[in-house]
Amino acid sequence: DYSAFTAETFDPHRHAHEILAGEAGLLQHSGSKGRHTKTTSLLDSALGKDDISVAISKLNFSIDDVSKQIKSVVFEYHESLLQEAARVSELDGSFNTVKGGLDELSLSLEKLRSKIRDPYHNLSTLVLRFRRLQQASDVFRRAGRFVTLSRRLEFQMEELQSAVSLNGDQGFSAVSVTRAEELYEGDRERVIAKAALSIAELGQKVYAMDQAPTNALMTVVLLGTPLRSDASPERSQSEDEDNENPIPLRDIRIINQHLPLIESSQKKISAEMQNMVLSGLADLNQSRIASALQTAYNLRSLPELVQSLVMDLTEAVRVRISSAFDVSKISKELKKDAAPSSPNLAYRSRVRNEPTTLTAPQWTQALWGRMEALIEELAGCCIKARVYALEKVLKLKKDPVTQVPFLDEALNVLDNRPSSTFWAVLAQALEKQLRDAARSNNFIQQTLSQGYPRFLRLFHEFFAKIAVQTDTVFTETQQSPETILVLRALSPFEALYLSRSTNKLNEATAQSLSGGIRSPPSMSEGLAVARTIVNELDAARFDPLLARSVARNVANVLNHFVTRISTMIAKDRPSYSLTGPVASPQQLLNIQLTTALYHCWARLDTLGNEYPPAIVSILSPAVKKLKDAFESIVDPLLASIRRETGAVIARLHKLNLGKSLGDAPTMGATSSYIKELSDKLVFVRGELISKFNVGELSNTWLLSIASHVVRTFVLHASIAKPLNESGKLQLTSDMTELEFSISAFLGDNAQSRTGLKLQSIGTEYKMLRAMRQILFLDNKSLSDPTKTGDLPPLVVLHHILVRSPIDLPHALHGWQESEYVKWVGEHEEEDALSLVESDLEQWEKLNGEGTPEGIESLGLARTVIQTAKSSTGVDS
Repeated sequence: DYSAFTAETFDPHRHAHEILAGEAGLLQHSGSKGRHTKTTSLLDSALGKDDISVAISKLNFSIDDVSKQIKSVVFEYHESLLQEAARVSELDGSFNTVKGGLDELSLSLEKLRSKIRDPYHNLSTLVLRFRRLQQASDVFRRAGRFVTLSRRLEFQMEELQSAVSLNGDQGFSAVSVTRAEELYEGDRERVIAKAALSIAELGQKVYAMDQAPTNALMTVVLLGTPLRSDASPERSQSEDEDNENPIPLRDIRIINQHLPLIESSQKKISAEMQNMVLSGLADLNQSRIASALQTAYNLRSLPELVQSLVMDLTEAVRVRISSAFDVSKISKELKKDAAPSSPNLAYRSRVRNEPTTLTAPQWTQALWGRMEALIEELAGCCIKARVYALEKVLKLKKDPVTQVPFLDEALNVLDNRPSSTFWAVLAQALEKQLRDAARSNNFIQQTLSQGYPRFLRLFHEFFAKIAVQTDTVFTETQQSPETILVLRALSPFEALYLSRSTNKLNEATAQSLSGGIRSPPSMSEGLAVARTIVNELDAARFDPLLARSVARNVANVLNHFVTRISTMIAKDRPSYSLTGPVASPQQLLNIQLTTALYHCWARLDTLGNEYPPAIVSILSPAVKKLKDAFESIVDPLLASIRRETGAVIARLHKLNLGKSLGDAPTMGATSSYIKELSDKLVFVRGELISKFNVGELSNTWLLSIASHVVRTFVLHASIAKPLNESGKLQLTSDMTELEFSISAFLGDNAQSRTGLKLQSIGTEYKMLRAMRQILFLDNKSLSDPTKTGDLPPLVVLHHILVRSPIDLPHALHGWQESEYVKWVGEHEEEDALSLVESDLEQWEKLNGEGTPEGIESLGLARTVIQTAKSSTGVDS
């Protein structure tokens, strides 16, 4: 095993020493990983036992063995080795050629490098010198401009000082004094503005480069130290980077000599500017304000000046508002002439912050006096319009170069316009003081919430006073954002006032319904609810926003009121029955509820002429619900009256109207159905309609019922068949009795106060009179419109068919008379005429020419139909 001898870490000297030392084994150390590998030597069996000569002989034997192995390998591969040697000799020539080419390339590269490097070093040096010359030129230029501006400023300050001295010197002549005054008033402001512009430009040139690092160029320029021409490229690059920053002028000694003059001039001009703007705002002198703002703009401090002025004005507003709600000051004012009521300090402290029962009126008067004084002070502040004067001048003044208004410059620092900031601070201060005062003092909370309309009127007066000098608008249709912002600060007290107002409305409705079904609300309760609503609306009508809030509460209360009454309405059968002889309890309940709803609706319905459309649009749905509520009670009752009176009139067809005169011993007497109809009308008028206290609306119901009764009677009378002379007389008698009954129903007598007469029903009254005449006309006259003009064509057709052998429409279709009359009432007259015309055509098909009477009646009917269609514009 020769692995130990072929290892990379094998050391022959170490191995020889180990053999000489007689070690049993050979310890190998791994150099790369630090690991120890123990390898057994070929001589481990002889170590320690055999001689060293034996070990040497074994090594010689091994060497010989290895030599034999090498020879055998060389012998075996000698041809391949010879070929490789030949190839190596051939490559030697190629390698020499390549080496020569590389040497030539290196030489050319060195020559090219020398051609580029040397010009680059020279050019870098020249560029560095050029840049330094540029910096030096820039320094000289800026220094020259600085000196020029400094001398100009010095001249301007001297001119300003001479103007002040000339104005204050009393020893000059009158002409000199006048000239000085003119200079002091006019040119002085111009000189201050020019001096401010010079100071701003000087400050910009001096202080703009304060943060720039200094370098060695100043020494080169001012002291003449030469630049090193042997600077390396690395050094030139670093110096170039250092010299990129402009040189500050403060590093020049000659410039520093002018700085005290600039600083003192700046302080003086700033003081003059502040005096000008304050005096201009105090006197509202826009010219002086404009000069002060121009000076601030030239000093590059316009935004800061405007911000400071706005903060001072708003702080003054905060102080005035805080003082107005200071309860301790109110207490001190009231106690100036009064002695303390008790020596106890705690009691005196409580009295100082809260009024007693005896002092409450004085406290209330004092609080309202302070509120009025506060509004006067705020109005005076806005009328003097310091904020608006400042903002107006800011809008008018512009940069002469860029034409940018000064206001835009000020907005770079301000969050909003000065006027908007003023109103925002006013609203915030007012809201904070009102909130804190309401939390800490119950007296202020109760006084301002109960008298909120009065408190709100103060602000309306405030808006009216400042409307001319400011842009604020507060009308029913338009409110400027400033007014909304201020009024929003009053929202806590508005909420309390609205809560109290709603409670009043709820109490009024609850009181009106407190009796329940046993004692339902009537006219007085309805009027009381309406009166309470009108009072609350009148109290808030001066303010459109408050009026809308109250109107919304009113609408909610009315909806609740209608809902409560709706649960009390009786809807069972006795509520709409006409059995009599007196009204049922359910009907009396509904009558009272209707009366209450009607009077509440009648008063509130007139509000549409008293309030603007915005308020009316809020109230209209709720007011309409009142009307719908009492109509939901009355309409079913009127429908029941029409239904039962129609059923009574339909009994006309049970009479035998075809008897001869000799067979009718009771001819001329009133029919039983007419007597029953008269009794129904008396019951309806005396027990139902008369108990409704709804004003003229009851007359409308009476006319509606009377019109329905007459129309229904005429329709039934027109289809009564058979009909002979005795029947005609009976119908005439019934018509006369019906006319008397309707006249009594309408109250057409000397004692009546309704003013209704039988003629008030109009067309139906004429129909009744014409029906009496048509009964006795001859057949040919039935088609003459001049003799039957007051009757509808349908009634004339019915009467023609009654006299003829032609069947009536209801008989042809198998309907009852009441069903046919109901159908006619539910359809248009054109539909009824079409039905009759179709019946005529059907009868003609079934009967041909028929009898002479039928042919005559058929012609008369068609003539009436054609006349009716011609009058209505319908083609035949």
